[in-house]
Order: sequence, then structure tokens, then C-alpha cells
Amino acid sequence: MPSTGRPARIGFLLAQLGAHAAELFADQTRGLGITPSEAGVVRIIGRSPGISQRALAETLGSVQSRVVALIDRLEGAGLVTRTRSSADRRVQELRLTESGASVLRSLRHAAEAQEAAIVDGLTAEQATELFGLLSKLSSLRGLDSEVHIGYREASR
Repeated sequence: MPSTGRPARIGFLLAQLGAHAAELFADQTRGLGITPSEAGVVRIIGRSPGISQRALAETLGSVQSRVVALIDRLEGAGLVTRTRSSADRRVQELRLTESGASVLRSLRHAAEAQEAAIVDGLTAEQATELFGLLSKLSSLRGLDSEVHIGYREASR
């Protein structure tokens, strides 16, 4: 990168784009009647039907009380069910309802719309290169590409 006498400001630009991306996704999820945090939980439960509340908290890197509150809201909205495990009655297993599965399908479309808006103006090759570079940086820092770091931040 050529020196211009000032820092490249990559961090600042990433922060701006991250905030923009979060805003775009929040707009998409708002239309579905859920928050981005709830959307992430729906996605994980959809990929791991029967996951326990404890395992979900571990996956998110969050405290169990926060996960219980998220599940309470999703259950109240009719998107998730809790059932006692037949193997261990102390364990609550989580599954999506039909409505939850429908929201999950809608979330896929929301994520696609968000991504299209983010890369608008780039060629397909540039978008692929951007994804590759961001994936590499994320991996080098030990970030989980499936779980947003915000869950960990909110549990502190």
C-alpha cells in the first residue's frame, strides 16, 4: 500500500462497513418481527435441532441467563419449542416450530439481500476477493464465522 503520510484507516473503514452491514440486517430482521440476535439463535437451532440451552450458550459464548431470555422471547413468538430430553430430564432441547422454520427460510433471503447491498458496485470477482480476504483475516484472529462476536460482548 503506498504511503500517503497517514494511516490507511482499514480498521475505521471496516468499522463503518460493519455498522452499515448490521443496520442493513437489522432492517431485514425487523420486517420479520425479530432482532438480529434472535435471528442468529433461530439459525443455530435450525442447523442443530434438539440443541440444549446449555450447548447453545456455549456456542454463542454467552451466559445462560441471556440465552434463556432469548429463548423465552422466541418461544413466546411461537418460533421455538423447549422440550425435556428423554435422556436427561434436566436438559431442555430446542427446536424450531413450523413458524420458526418459515422465519429461517426468510432469514436466508434477508442475508442474501444484505450481502447484495453490501457488495453493490463491485464486480463478482471483487466480491469473491473481498470475501476471501475477510475470511482469511477472521480465521487468523480465531473468529468463528458462524457466530457473531456480539453475543460474547453482550454477556460481559
